[in-house]
Amino acid sequence: MNSSESKVKSKLILAKNLNFNHKKLELIDLYVKEVLIFNQKYNLISKNSEKDIWNRHVLDSAQLVKYIDHKNFNSLADLGTGAGFPGIVLSIFYSDILTFHVKLYEKSNVKVKFINDIIGKLGLRNIHIYDNDYQYHIIDADYLVCRAFKKLPEILRISRETAKKPHKVIVMLGKNAQEELNKASKDMIYKYKLVSSITESDSKILLVDANE
Repeated sequence: MNSSESKVKSKLILAKNLNFNHKKLELIDLYVKEVLIFNQKYNLISKNSEKDIWNRHVLDSAQLVKYIDHKNFNSLADLGTGAGFPGIVLSIFYSDILTFHVKLYEKSNVKVKFINDIIGKLGLRNIHIYDNDYQYHIIDADYLVCRAFKKLPEILRISRETAKKPHKVIVMLGKNAQEELNKASKDMIYKYKLVSSITESDSKILLVDANE
C-alpha cells in the first residue's frame, strides 16, 4: 500500500469507526504536513515511517479514543509525547470539549518547540506542554498515556509514585506485549487487560486501573 492509499484508508477509519468529523480531519491533515516538513531537518519520527505516517502514527494514536471516557473524566497526560503522537491527535479529537484537558510531557527542546508551534497553528486550546521531565512534578491526570516511552516497569513506577490516584494507564505495546507483562508481573499490582491494536494485529494496548 502506497502513502496515498494509506492516507485514504486511515481517514475512512478515522471518520467511520472513530468519529473524527471533517473539521478534525482537516486539523489532522495540517498536523501531518507540519510533521513531515519539520522532519526534513529534525528527527521527529523515523524516516522509514514517513510514507505510512497515517497508519503508523495517526491512526495508531487515534484508536485510543475508544478507551477514554471523556464524559466521566476530564484529563490525560501523554508521557514522552515526542512529535505529539498520540497527544496532539487526541487533543484534536477532544478540541470541541473544552473541559477535557491534554497535558504533554517532553524533555527534548526541539520537539517542545515544534509542539508549541503546532498548538498555535492548529488553534488548540485544550492542551499544554510541560517542557521538562515528568519526574519534576506530580502528574495530575485521569489517564496516563504512553506510546514509545519507557519500559513497562518504569511506567508502572511512575503510576505508583508520581501520579495522583485514582487514574487509568494506557500503554501501547508491541508484538512482545505478553513477554513485557511477564517481566513486569511483580509490579502489576493493578487490574489490567490487553486489547489488540487496529493498526498491527500482533500489537497490543495495555489498559490498567490504578485505583490506590
